Amino acid sequence: MARYIFITGGVVSSLGKGIASAALGALLEARGYKVRLRKLDPYLNVDPGTMSPTQHGEVFVTDDGAETDLDLGHYERFTGRPANRMDNVTTGRIYQDIINRERRGDYLGGTVQVIPHVTDAIKAFIGSGNDGFDFVLCEIGGTVGDIEGLPFFEAIRQFGNELPRGHAVFIHLTLVPYIPSAGELKTKPTQHSVKELRSIGIQPDILLVRSDRPIPAEERRKLSLFCNVRPSAVIQALDVEHIYDVPLTYHREGLDAEVLAAFGIANAPAPVLDRWTSIIDALRHPEGEVNIAVVGKYTGLKDAYKSLFEALVHGGIANRVKVNVNWIESEVFEREDPAPWLEGVDGILVPGGFGERGSEGKIAAAGFARRHKVPYFGICFGMQMAVIEASRNLAGIEDASSTEFGPTAEPVVGLMTEWLRGNELEKRVAEGDLGGTMRLGAYPAVLARGSRMAGIYDSVSISERHRHRYEVNARYRDRLEACGLRFSGMSPDGVLPEAVELEDHPWFIGVQYHPELKSRPFAPHPLFASFIEAAVEQSRLV
Repeated sequence: MARYIFITGGVVSSLGKGIASAALGALLEARGYKVRLRKLDPYLNVDPGTMSPTQHGEVFVTDDGAETDLDLGHYERFTGRPANRMDNVTTGRIYQDIINRERRGDYLGGTVQVIPHVTDAIKAFIGSGNDGFDFVLCEIGGTVGDIEGLPFFEAIRQFGNELPRGHAVFIHLTLVPYIPSAGELKTKPTQHSVKELRSIGIQPDILLVRSDRPIPAEERRKLSLFCNVRPSAVIQALDVEHIYDVPLTYHREGLDAEVLAAFGIANAPAPVLDRWTSIIDALRHPEGEVNIAVVGKYTGLKDAYKSLFEALVHGGIANRVKVNVNWIESEVFEREDPAPWLEGVDGILVPGGFGERGSEGKIAAAGFARRHKVPYFGICFGMQMAVIEASRNLAGIEDASSTEFGPTAEPVVGLMTEWLRGNELEKRVAEGDLGGTMRLGAYPAVLARGSRMAGIYDSVSISERHRHRYEVNARYRDRLEACGLRFSGMSPDGVLPEAVELEDHPWFIGVQYHPELKSRPFAPHPLFASFIEAAVEQSRLV
């Protein structure tokens, strides 16, 4: 029977519950256990698919087409286990299911209430599909005391009581801030957070305490005393230079050992941490560096491109170089010449996005990369803008545009209305709902033999994750290929373009999918490894 670890947060948000959960999962995996990680989000959206990246960060897409919280990206990158739609749930999704059941009459005329109906639905989600796993880690979004989070805290309290004794452990992540004027670390915020947690019936077994400096023994003793936690279970979580150092740091602080002790597990296998030590060695001792310009429209919040940034880091690990990322708002290039911004960079990456704002700036970035022979990587929207640029300036299609921006005489990029998922035909209409209506999840693609893409993958058959509702129009293929823009990847039925590449260029690739979602520090995605390798070559020319 699976054992459950519940990770809650207090004091302030954004302390890193997702990375803490992922790192603990990695440590348990390193000991030979089979681990599942899940995220319970209290917000009312059914999923984050319609939420602005500047508010919520990136939307992480799973193989089965779920739009999920970005923490699932951390889970995958640290453990290597692919997540699925049952690894993330929101209040909105729980309520949607309950309301649908009520409308069908499933409650037989009973009054539907938060307790027991909402909490029962949350517990059913937590306990489902966990056969074969040794540990299930459940992260609760937000902080203790949030009104919207109360049903989730009540549900995990009940769930812990319903499990056999010794099958649930509660970890509470808090902050011990340093007050410069007093010259002290203050434990009171953590004490109050634990008091709030205990007031709803949850006594934490382990305190994971964030701090920007070592926590003295006296402060740790005070936390143990006032929070009713064993002294050994007060684990300091200090800031680290690289997030991939977190598993090693937590292991040195004894987190995984304390978790196993809380479950009463003795003589557990020692962790094998070689993969993490080699990753950190590559990050700490690079043999060079490259400068990559990321021209996007959500650069004000770096979490909007979290998987992208990490995939670039992974590409650096593969080539043992440090990757310096220059974040550039694409709208700048609609007012200014991109040359002063892009001269001297070793690679240009234009990521995914939605809407017309900043699109001409992305087109300008693609044009600069094409003309100046700078390695270019266009992802999703970035591929579409590169194709529009080539259509205008290589194929002479002056009015080339996307129907996403409005009616156009030359719809080089257009709305997809139907496509195949396996043997089923999926259809969409322009005026339909936005949520969950894109081409989502893993789809196969066929790469052209002899293409750069096929060489990078060392295969002509691939599967990658998608999240888009507009697609390059294959009717323009012949005109563009005549100008040197090769359609090097297509859907198996030959209808949807999946990848393009410039033949007379050191490295110019656009892909319709999101390869960053499948990159891991211990298994860098081949496209990112190849892109950074090309950037290394470029740096030697500058």
